[in-house]
Amino acid sequence: MAHADAKPQGTATTEGQQHPIGIYFKIWGLLFVLSALSYMVDYMQFEGYLRWFLILVFMLLKAGLIIAVFMHMIWERLAIVYAILVPPSVLLVFVALMTLESDHTWFTRITFFAQGS
Repeated sequence: MAHADAKPQGTATTEGQQHPIGIYFKIWGLLFVLSALSYMVDYMQFEGYLRWFLILVFMLLKAGLIIAVFMHMIWERLAIVYAILVPPSVLLVFVALMTLESDHTWFTRITFFAQGS
C-alpha cells in the first residue's frame, strides 16, 4: 500500500508558496490608480501642506503595497517583518528627534554669534 505523502518518481516539486497571479494584477492596478492620483495632485495644482501631505500619503501607500505583495512580506513570519521594518522606523524616529533639536541648535547659534557683532 502506498504512503499518502509519497511523491511519484520523476515529478518536479517546487518548494515555497504559490500565489494566484490575480492578486498581482490587482496590486498593479491599484498602484496605477495611486500613481494617477499622485499625478492629479500636481495637475489640480494643490499648494502648500495639502500638496505635500497628499504626495507623501500616496508615496507611502505605493511603497507599502510593493513591500507587502511584491517583496512577499505579507506572507512572511512576523520576525522577518520586524527585522525589515523596525530599523527604518527607528531611523525615522531619530530623524524626527534631530529635526526638533535642530531648531534649538539654530536658535542657540544665532544668539551666540549675534552677540559678537
